Amino acid sequence: MNIARQLPELDALDVLVVVDNETDTLSSVADGIPQIPEAMQLVMRLPAQRVHDGHECKVVFDHLCCACHGLSVLLTGRRGDESHTVLFDVGPYPQVWLENARQMALDLSSIEALFLSHWHFDHSGGFPEVIAAIAGARQAAGLAAPLVVDLHPDRPDQRGLMAANGSLILLPAEPSFEAIAAAGGHIVKAADAHLVAGGYFYGSGAIPRVTSYETGLAGHHSFWGDRLEADPLIMDERFLAAHVRGRGVSVMSACSHAGIVNACLAVMENFPGVPIDLVLGGYHLAGKIMEERIADTVRDLAARIAPRIVAPGHCTGWRAKAALATAFAPAHYAPSVVGSLYRLTAP
Repeated sequence: MNIARQLPELDALDVLVVVDNETDTLSSVADGIPQIPEAMQLVMRLPAQRVHDGHECKVVFDHLCCACHGLSVLLTGRRGDESHTVLFDVGPYPQVWLENARQMALDLSSIEALFLSHWHFDHSGGFPEVIAAIAGARQAAGLAAPLVVDLHPDRPDQRGLMAANGSLILLPAEPSFEAIAAAGGHIVKAADAHLVAGGYFYGSGAIPRVTSYETGLAGHHSFWGDRLEADPLIMDERFLAAHVRGRGVSVMSACSHAGIVNACLAVMENFPGVPIDLVLGGYHLAGKIMEERIADTVRDLAARIAPRIVAPGHCTGWRAKAALATAFAPAHYAPSVVGSLYRLTAP
């Protein structure tokens, strides 16, 4: 049974970038792109500090979020009077996530589920402190349902990249299931496709590797206890998707180790005949070997996927962003930066 058939069409989807590698609240947004820059959100939300000659005066630049190498995205789906919220990854540093959440005035108690895309420190390093903060907010709000922490069961102990000189450049160790549970997270282990957060979001299983050029992360290795294995495919990677009526399916692909084209092709396979709307996340086209895939990726995104909006961020790299902007800007290009909000509404 295709679980995607059970995914409802939403009336609206808010996609808020809580952590990303870059900050950019000054660049203009093309007409028709439903992206609200961070500063504009602050202008709408913050009170005036003074009024001069009839003009409200607001200070916003001391409220801007901080960027760092990582990704975290907050998604809220709405259908009629009902809404559900899921957090997609947390980024590497809990203090960055928590401070950005404070600057954005996020209601932590509204977060029902935390969906981890894959076991990598720049996505999972904020555990368990972020989980504890959200779980505490839910408890303080009197919510009986605990925070669901949706994880792939195949957890490595540590991961890294083998350098040309033979050195293994390691990420910090992955948080344990025990630490996540102790922080107040209700762990759900899922390797297969399933629905998330009230059934409003589609969490993928393993992403099929279809294209000839998206062959994983070169040099990537994983420790399982004391056993070290070459692990370029990173098969625990999953994407998150949501369907807005009249717009199509939006795809959150945190690092796209499976390949951003492969991730989008998997969406098209599961949602036949439905257009791709927003494609947000890290396209992982940075690094000498990975950059060889830029031309093929841009070509296939344009010709085979044809998304309404490409929103590359995190590990995409400036060369790939430049190529994507050349192909998709201005009408279909809106890069992911910290504090940016994409408000997708059914026509």
